[in-house]
Amino acid sequence: MTENAYIKLVPSSAQQTITTDEIKSLFNYYKEITSKTGTQVDWNYEYSAFPYEIKEPTTGTDNWFYLKSDHDRYNAILMGIDNESVVNNENEQVKQTYIQITLPDSATHGDKGKANEFSKFLAKKLKGELHLFNGRIMYYYPRK
Repeated sequence: MTENAYIKLVPSSAQQTITTDEIKSLFNYYKEITSKTGTQVDWNYEYSAFPYEIKEPTTGTDNWFYLKSDHDRYNAILMGIDNESVVNNENEQVKQTYIQITLPDSATHGDKGKANEFSKFLAKKLKGELHLFNGRIMYYYPRK
């Protein structure tokens, strides 16, 4: 069964909207810092830390992409961006952007572990509200 996690960009997040290109640049940054870790420990850690290639969908929308792996323990993770309507503190309807991380039916346990790792990394960088696959919520934004 397909599973979903969400990173919601709340009013106190680092930014209120995001594009797929910005998420891809965060993944490139993730690959860069893990390769530096690998250099320090003299091991090819970059491939183990990010065993995926960023792939574009063949049908033309620009609000999602997927991570595809040819490694035997990993398969795919889908990443998408959308908006939802929420009620703010002043009881007004406002649009809130969120990132959806989806594990397809063909996903492995390795994919779920990496999806959890990537979602925590993204939520920390964006100071978002992370809704994990198990329904729990992690708050990475400054709370009052």
